[in-house]
Amino acid sequence: TLGKSYSNQELVRKILRCLPRSWTPKVTAIEEAKDLSTLPLEQLLGSLMTHETTMKNHENVEVKKKKPIALKSSKEDSESDEDGDVALITSQFKKFLKSQK
Repeated sequence: TLGKSYSNQELVRKILRCLPRSWTPKVTAIEEAKDLSTLPLEQLLGSLMTHETTMKNHENVEVKKKKPIALKSSKEDSESDEDGDVALITSQFKKFLKSQK
């Protein structure tokens, strides 16, 4: 609206600069592998969209790999733990009484 028109090279550079930090490796790869002065805007956008799709696929695979672990418990285990706790408290109490004598 202000009458400013940007060249293809300026648009490519602006898009690469405005990407978030997580995209830094991709931006660096594009800058080093391609000539930004001749890189068409459509090719840049296609490359970025492909990278975004790949990143989302990797996230989905990582989420699927995480399997919840369910542990079974039995009433006998909790009772034996309570007995162990009582024994520990009793022995500590006996030591306390000995130190007070």
